[in-house]
Amino acid sequence: MVLLNKKLPQKLTLISFGILFSSSQLMAATDLTAQEKYLKARVKNIEKNMDHSNHIEPIDKSLDFHGVFYGYLPCTDCNGVKSTLSLKQKNNYLLVTQPAKESSKETYEKGKYEWNEQTHKVILTSKDNINKRQYDIKDEGTLILLNSDGSPMSKGKSEEYTLHRSDSAKTREVHIH
Repeated sequence: MVLLNKKLPQKLTLISFGILFSSSQLMAATDLTAQEKYLKARVKNIEKNMDHSNHIEPIDKSLDFHGVFYGYLPCTDCNGVKSTLSLKQKNNYLLVTQPAKESSKETYEKGKYEWNEQTHKVILTSKDNINKRQYDIKDEGTLILLNSDGSPMSKGKSEEYTLHRSDSAKTREVHIH
């Protein structure tokens, strides 16, 4: 019984110390949360009276059209031209074309593109400045190839000259028959 009486105060001391320690951590966490709320409210109060227009970056609409566009374009001496246009960062592009006929090789064209917000056109200029291509932007997932002067290729057949964005076209879908 004497041994039990000696261990009981030790256990009670350990239990009470544990309770005090855990409650102090809980109070510290609560205090930290309160400080964060106070700082956020203070910053919000200060910022609501500030003019942010000087340091807001303008929205670059051409960034909406980064991505890869696929399609088959008409061809006079083959069944079509498989075209892949990749609009990349810093207004760079890569155009890969391959005619649909036996043993035809892919051709690659690199260069810069520019986005014209007024006309809703993307103009590609190859690195060697020989080729200039224009595409009409139907929506953010569809580009329509135009003549070099910016006019439609042929009336009523714009669907034949259309490239669709890879994430909307599902052209890479696998079909098992």
